[in-house]
Amino acid sequence: MQKLTLIPPRSGDSFILRKGQKLQVFDIEGEQVSDFICYNLHNKKEYLSSGRTIDYADTIFLTKGHAFYSNRSNIMFRLVEDTVGRHDFLLTPCSADTFRIIYGHTQPHRGCFGNLCEALKEHGIKPDDIPICFNIFMNVAVDGTTGKIKVLPPKSKAGDFIILEAEMDLLIGMTACSAEMSNNYAFKPIGYQILDE
Repeated sequence: MQKLTLIPPRSGDSFILRKGQKLQVFDIEGEQVSDFICYNLHNKKEYLSSGRTIDYADTIFLTKGHAFYSNRSNIMFRLVEDTVGRHDFLLTPCSADTFRIIYGHTQPHRGCFGNLCEALKEHGIKPDDIPICFNIFMNVAVDGTTGKIKVLPPKSKAGDFIILEAEMDLLIGMTACSAEMSNNYAFKPIGYQILDE
């Protein structure tokens, strides 16, 4: 087992997870989202797909026991432990445009999108290669009548975690999310460690 790595508030990281390894992602202080994306390490045109995963799972509320699929309908990983049970796979990574359009910032932060671009560029990933992320610990409510969405404070408390198991060699990008609403208006670190079986 590797030591715990911390992603500082409003930043990102990238790393490799091999097939059969498990990744544990911690909410260190509580109510902090992590945008998560992964690619087939050996063919980066294959990437995590929100649409395929939701379609095959038949739910937008993905948790323990669900498989997560690529754009080519291959299982990339399985969620094997989850102490929270509520995450989001609908909303795109926050970006400078998010802060400009939603929050009205005149000097917007680059957000999770920009942080993922920075963290993944050494692996040949370009901005247009970053799709919708799996937003770990993010709490998004959907009105059953109107379809209107509302971003609520995460349900995660300090020390909550998920564990996923890789079904192929993966290149992973992760953030400690930068969006105010997503994190109940406070920015905190995200922790992760690789568990070798």
